[in-house]
Amino acid sequence: METVAHIHLSSGPRLLADVGGRRASFGLETAPNCIVAVWETDCADYPTLGAALVAYLSQPATVAAGGYQARYAGIAIANPIDGDWVTMTNHHWSFSIEAVCSQFSLKSLVVVNDFKALASALPYLDAAHRHQIGGGVAREGAMIGLVGADAGLGVSGLVPAGERWIAIDSEGGHSTFAPMNEREIEILRYARRYHEHVSSERLVSGLGLALVYRALAERARITPQELDAVQITERGLARTCPVCEETLLAFCEMLGTVAGNVALTLGAKGGIYIGGRVVPPMLAFFERSGFRARFEQKGRFSDYLAHIPTLVITEKYPTLIGMSAMLSAT
Repeated sequence: METVAHIHLSSGPRLLADVGGRRASFGLETAPNCIVAVWETDCADYPTLGAALVAYLSQPATVAAGGYQARYAGIAIANPIDGDWVTMTNHHWSFSIEAVCSQFSLKSLVVVNDFKALASALPYLDAAHRHQIGGGVAREGAMIGLVGADAGLGVSGLVPAGERWIAIDSEGGHSTFAPMNEREIEILRYARRYHEHVSSERLVSGLGLALVYRALAERARITPQELDAVQITERGLARTCPVCEETLLAFCEMLGTVAGNVALTLGAKGGIYIGGRVVPPMLAFFERSGFRARFEQKGRFSDYLAHIPTLVITEKYPTLIGMSAMLSAT
């Protein structure tokens, strides 16, 4: 019997999208596991998701690949999905799933949280697309956890269910931030001036880097500059700004705390994967940082965590792969 994936692809290519708070990626799946015409853009360049989709479908590579023939689509978006209307948390786009389906003459449009889609990609990543940080060995058939810093902070996981996996729909990045040392206590105090509830995402994310930088600049008694996440990362890695470098060090350690919490919460003996766009550009720095030590710093459960591997996803467009896997399962 023909699979759903093959039925969809026999009707033309499938449109895939990964929409974050700052960047969006689009692609066409023209054959099983073959994603072409990948295009990436800043969300801020377009007033609506529909406008960005029109721009993508107008790209020469998309036209050549038959993008306008796509009648099945999947969008992974940095937002909880509950019903037809979607309003993004870290960007101004909002849309009706049904209206987008109608605008682009789609027979089916699946919209899911981006980290649920990213989690769905994990079984399809080969060794070249992941980089292990520290020790630990994954236990086969065990729960897998996922944490990732993009514009925001995503959390998900994979539950083993016989021969398949079930991805968790989670908003764990909005759980309350837990400081682990005096530096982080001071960062938290600073953040509380501006936010009644300081979640992990407020600090351990692309958007959070600027807030942490300002907090550490005040701690160092210097006047902060107006820097965004990219500038902070560049200056920190180049070691041209001590506060930027300290910001990256604090980020890595705080991400280690979050990852350790997720590992304990899920019992993720199959490993913890680190996704998102923030960590890969600083991979060498991240490996030398206190991330892994902080991941294991859980008192009586430090030995438990020492056996769990942590792996950075290095595949450039893993969420598109996960979205394809989710469409194939529908």
